Amino acid sequence: MPTIETDEHKALRSAVAALGKRHGRAYDREALWSEAAKLGYLGVNLPEAYGGGGGGISELSIVLEELGAAGCPLLMLVVSPAICGTVIARFGTDAQKQHWLPALADGTRLMAFGITEPDAGSNSHRITTTAHRDGDNWILNGRKVFISGVDIADATLIVGRTEDARTGRLKPCLFIVPRDTPGFTRRAIDMELHAAEKQFELTLDDVRLPADALVGDEGAGLLQLFAGLNPERIMTAAFAIGMGRHALAKAVEYARDRQVWNTPIGAHQAIAHPLAQAHIDLELARLMMQKAARLYDAGDDTGAGEAANMAKYAAGEACVKAVDQAVHTLGGNGLTREYGLASLITAARVARIAPVSREMILNYVSHQTLGLPKSY
Repeated sequence: MPTIETDEHKALRSAVAALGKRHGRAYDREALWSEAAKLGYLGVNLPEAYGGGGGGISELSIVLEELGAAGCPLLMLVVSPAICGTVIARFGTDAQKQHWLPALADGTRLMAFGITEPDAGSNSHRITTTAHRDGDNWILNGRKVFISGVDIADATLIVGRTEDARTGRLKPCLFIVPRDTPGFTRRAIDMELHAAEKQFELTLDDVRLPADALVGDEGAGLLQLFAGLNPERIMTAAFAIGMGRHALAKAVEYARDRQVWNTPIGAHQAIAHPLAQAHIDLELARLMMQKAARLYDAGDDTGAGEAANMAKYAAGEACVKAVDQAVHTLGGNGLTREYGLASLITAARVARIAPVSREMILNYVSHQTLGLPKSY
């Protein structure tokens, strides 16, 4: 597997970096989203037949990483084209593809993704949102929490569970729920973390959907679910790496210029070495992210699952350490609004928590990779 980027990837990285630089840390989400759409970056992973760029998660992760490195990450890139767009492209009906993919690619429509529930946490087997047939329709009931961007999304891809007629067991299924569907309500969560995209709690109270709201095969819901979750982990890694790079760049610039003794503070190893270590950690995390993206784009879902989890873990840890060291390098200035680093202290922890905690990733690696027994 090649570890050196192609010329096309280098050109994409450079072009997106230029876009990010134009918008910067004080970016307007709608303006940046619109320009990224016009340049073809939002749908770079979607099929060309539906208006996309014909690439994969490898290309989309470059877009998010470079925007993050410029201080203007677009969280909905993780959700709309990466999760929802990928699932629909792989498993949707022709009508679903025609309706959603061109609009997701050109930015005229957005989709949110609803899996997390108040009492389920990282245990997807405890999801209680259920779907049952009523004639030609589906009826959904349940709750979701910490769902990003529902207020700006035209629909939400909801993970529910249906009963297997043969075994009676509940199995996951995916449904497209338009924003204005009766019984589908949202409540904004009051977050201490301030971000361009808001978080919501959703309630589904006898939400009636037509038969064509189901995405893919009713019997293959788990496969389809992980087809969206692996890109989510890869894109979260890109988000974290971009944020870490942004913080590190600020710290390096400051350390080069800040002088309180005879030389700039960056000349002192106590300052230089931790910054160098942060850079190394971010580069190593990027290599694992690239591996995961390439495995996924090649159709190796099993290999991509392991690599995506490890990439997300490595990137989250590297991001938190880079942000912490950046703030520490600037001292008191690291907590001022002028330098824009203090808010990243909280934001960086998101990559450790979502979409799956680092502890659950360690569980995954210990069980699935190392073959150790489960404790739960």
